[in-house]
Amino acid sequence: METIGSPWLWGLSIGILLVLLVTDFAVTRRPHEVSMREAVGWSVFYLALPVLFGAWLWLAFSGDQAMEFVTGFVVEKSLSVDNLFVFMLLLAAFAVPAEVQQRVLLYGIVGALVLRGIFIAAGAALLQAGTWAFLVFGAVLFASAIKILHQAVTGRELGGDDASNLRSVRLLRKLMPVTDDYRGTRLTVREHGKRALTPLTVVVVAVFATDVVFAVDSVPAVYGITEDPYLVFITNAFALLGLRALYFVLHTVLAKLAHLNHGLALILAFIGVKLVLHWAHGIWPQVPEIPTPISLATIVGILAVVTVTSLRAHRRHQQPTQSGVDHAR
Repeated sequence: METIGSPWLWGLSIGILLVLLVTDFAVTRRPHEVSMREAVGWSVFYLALPVLFGAWLWLAFSGDQAMEFVTGFVVEKSLSVDNLFVFMLLLAAFAVPAEVQQRVLLYGIVGALVLRGIFIAAGAALLQAGTWAFLVFGAVLFASAIKILHQAVTGRELGGDDASNLRSVRLLRKLMPVTDDYRGTRLTVREHGKRALTPLTVVVVAVFATDVVFAVDSVPAVYGITEDPYLVFITNAFALLGLRALYFVLHTVLAKLAHLNHGLALILAFIGVKLVLHWAHGIWPQVPEIPTPISLATIVGILAVVTVTSLRAHRRHQQPTQSGVDHAR
């Protein structure tokens, strides 16, 4: 399989990734409520990194690799925003204190990176086994698109009751006692001579469980943009790294993006079509493929449309409420 990922580039990338994760853990070591200034600063930093990396790809390799990286990053960042929305629901469901929320998010990011690394390796092995893997990826994306669209239409989301009833959470509560309150960033404590879990551990397990679902969606999606395992990995890494800070920037905006899942369903379905066409083109060359620039334009267009429609819908929903307040006055 063709890849730009030489051993030294893989080693350097993983080394930098570990340094960034250690830095994030150091930042969240002392529990504190994240200010908007802090969140925006870290978000700008983590958005600047992929921009610089994309420019380096363009200079060191070619515009094709740079375009694939940018397109894959936009797809993964879009899916990660939906991931943030679920994290927001989980944090609310378990009443996580504001000062330790960023530590929960960081654990979720680490879990997502590990899981996606496993899925990326599995996806590369499938692609080496034969082009039929593109049909498998396409089927996964179509199934995910239908599931997300159904949830968006019916209004079913992973909320408080669902989070508490996750099998992994129920099993954890059966295996070990759980304290009634949070103990800072500690995952376990000793009470009455016995080791007990804190609610923070329960939340982290719930986040890991949802990470599995998102890994199933995201990895086939980015393989629809590029077949290079290194670019697949690095787009996932860049998309996930800044989630901790981005959560606090978008916390109030997320609730307004009512049509986000509609857009994500369309994006996944579109990439599914792209994968099927790519498979068919390998067998029948006359079948057209979707170029990467068109994919990027389509994805950005869908995101722009659902953002505009979501904000308009939110304003229309707010107007009757405001009118009622004014009338009462």
